[in-house]
Amino acid sequence: MATFSLEYLIRHPKTAQTNPPLLIMLHGYGSNEEDLFSFAQELPDELLIISARAPLSLGFGSYAWYTIHFDASSSDKFSDIPEARAALKLMDDFINEIVSAYEVNQQNIFLLGFSQGTILSTAYALNHPPKIQHVVALSGYVNEELIQKPLEKENFKDLDFFVSHGSVDQVIPVEWARKTAPFLEKLNIEHSYHEYPVGHGVAPQNFFDLHSWVKKRC
Repeated sequence: MATFSLEYLIRHPKTAQTNPPLLIMLHGYGSNEEDLFSFAQELPDELLIISARAPLSLGFGSYAWYTIHFDASSSDKFSDIPEARAALKLMDDFINEIVSAYEVNQQNIFLLGFSQGTILSTAYALNHPPKIQHVVALSGYVNEELIQKPLEKENFKDLDFFVSHGSVDQVIPVEWARKTAPFLEKLNIEHSYHEYPVGHGVAPQNFFDLHSWVKKRC
C-alpha cells in the first residue's frame, strides 16, 4: 500500500479513460479536505480529483498549511513564510507521489485553492511551471515572498489562471486580490479575474464560472 505525504480524499473520473486530467484541491486555513471536496461531484466527469489535508492540526478537524497572523496590516506580514515554504516542499512531494501513483495526464494538471490554499497554489505553479498548467485561485492573493526569482516569461506560456474574490471579503481584503491580474499580466500569463458581491466564500455564480473555465480545459 503506497504511503503519501498528506492525507487526501479522491474522486475517480466518472467516465472511464486512460491518463485523465488531474485536479488537486487545497483548502483554506482552519478547514480540512472535506470542504472543497463537497463540490467535487459537480466538477467535470473527466477529472481525477484529489483533495489534500493540510499538515498542521488546529484541533477539532481543523487544519492549516502554515500559521497566519490575522492582525497583520499588510499582505507581506500575513503569512508565516518559513512554514509556508515548508508547506510548498510538502506539496511538491505529495504531487510527485500522486502523479506516480495514478496514471494521469501530466500535461493537464489543475490546482484549485481557496484562501491559504490559493496562496500556495499560486506560488507552487509559478515555482514549478512544467508541472502545473491551470490554477483556480479562489479568495487569495500572490505572495511574492514565496516565489522563486528570477521569473522568466517563457516558462509560463502553458500556464493559465482563473482568479476570483469576494468584493466584501472580511478575511483577505479584495485590494490584495486586485494585484493578482497586473502581476500575471507582467509575466504574460493567461488569466481571467472575477469579483462577486460576497465575503470570504464561493458564490453560486463563482462556482458556475469556474466550472465552465475548468470544463473547457479538460
